[in-house]
Amino acid sequence: MTAPLIALTGATGFIGRHLLRDLTARGYRVRVLLRRPVELPPGASGAVVGDLARPQNMAAALAGVDAVVHSAGLAHAMSGAPEDDYRTFNTEATRGLAQAAAKARVRRFVFLSSIRAQCGPSAPGVLTEAAAPAPTDAYGRSKLAAEEALAEVGIDFAALRPVLVYGPGVKGNMAALLALAARPVPLPLGGLKGRRSIVSVESLAGAIDAVLRAPGELRRPFIVTEADPLTVPEMLAALRAGLGRPAGLLPVPAGLVSAALRLAGKAEFSERLAGSLMARADALAALGWAPPHGSREGLEALARHHASHPVSG
Repeated sequence: MTAPLIALTGATGFIGRHLLRDLTARGYRVRVLLRRPVELPPGASGAVVGDLARPQNMAAALAGVDAVVHSAGLAHAMSGAPEDDYRTFNTEATRGLAQAAAKARVRRFVFLSSIRAQCGPSAPGVLTEAAAPAPTDAYGRSKLAAEEALAEVGIDFAALRPVLVYGPGVKGNMAALLALAARPVPLPLGGLKGRRSIVSVESLAGAIDAVLRAPGELRRPFIVTEADPLTVPEMLAALRAGLGRPAGLLPVPAGLVSAALRLAGKAEFSERLAGSLMARADALAALGWAPPHGSREGLEALARHHASHPVSG
């Protein structure tokens, strides 16, 4: 039998680069949907579709495709109107791509949404798919609206809601945490008690494989997380263990750390550091998926990779 053909967007981004390698390694044929011609990795084909907000040539790009994996999106607003930016690039571009996929009779549409479609930067209790979505910012609202657009289009879809994703080449908050761990000084963060669920890009790729292979219709969201939520001190200790260093964490009260960050104008970063966001991947578990490792193990591996690849991350 011919291997399934996957159309992948966002293949030049942090997650997309990993997905391209992983899907190819798992035996899928991959067609990368590109904004402009670029050099493709061995084994992948490409189709130039232009800006996904104003796509071109979609019939040819999706011809013969079995499933779409849509990882492209806007993480940070580019203009002074974030609601408009996110609506254009995260919601309407997803709707348009799904409509083209439905017209091309693509079997399934896998959408990289976000846990922020379900909650804010922190949440009480443990999140599951049974909780009503309550996004708190323009980014989260745009992701939830994209999920709703997929339901309106009528294509069979899986909307994956990963928690904070980490792995080689990661940027943002996890990159900042890795940079802190790499500093050869004690850190005043040992008093932070909030627990946060995280997921490696390797675990996320396995979840995508699980929903691609699942029989029957899905048409639902799936939280993607590893099973062991960690405190920030535990994350830093795991990263430093991977670097061959002691944890070196000072037990400064969490309230003092949060107050200092708020005074520095970093209120949301303070909430991310001190607040909790724990989740369970119940719907994926029902499909038989389980992450290949725990978060501590994954963070240690990330730090070892960072130490051996200091330029590329």
